[in-house]
Amino acid sequence: MEAKIVDPGTGVALPPGQKGELWLRGPCVMKGYVGDDKATAETIDSDGWLKTGDLCYFDNEGFLFVVDRLKELIKYKAYQVPPAELEHLLQSHPEIADAAVIPYPDEEAGQIPMAFVVRKPGSSITESQAIEFIAKQVAPYKKVRRVAFIDSIPKSPAGKISRRDLIKIAMSCSKARL
Repeated sequence: MEAKIVDPGTGVALPPGQKGELWLRGPCVMKGYVGDDKATAETIDSDGWLKTGDLCYFDNEGFLFVVDRLKELIKYKAYQVPPAELEHLLQSHPEIADAAVIPYPDEEAGQIPMAFVVRKPGSSITESQAIEFIAKQVAPYKKVRRVAFIDSIPKSPAGKISRRDLIKIAMSCSKARL
């Protein structure tokens, strides 16, 4: 089995330490989708590399680290922002019990990172404090630009964040403000 990390936009292989999409090739990789040539062409390149959709990187010792899913990436201007990275940072705050980050539509940027935050009991963390906490730790394009406080993060029975539910909540709240 072969594996490589590539830039999702160009398909160019990336060196260790750089995040990109995991591509796999080998005897265990599927041949394609039956009766769906378009989906096959989008998933498997002409050299037989399967595009997994996973955002990963290899370290200098060859260990593979899965960071996020490409489809979950937030596209802020020309940059890709992984929600899991921001969620991990938010959850490291002593006043935050849980957090989830979603793409929020923005006319200028395309999408901006919006965080849903569950406060720990007795916490009084504000939107501006949460935004500032993240801004000190990430590149400017990765900053959280909106925060909403919620009682619990909706999750699937397997524990995966239900981003679709959060996006619906965010969109219903924005329409209610109009």
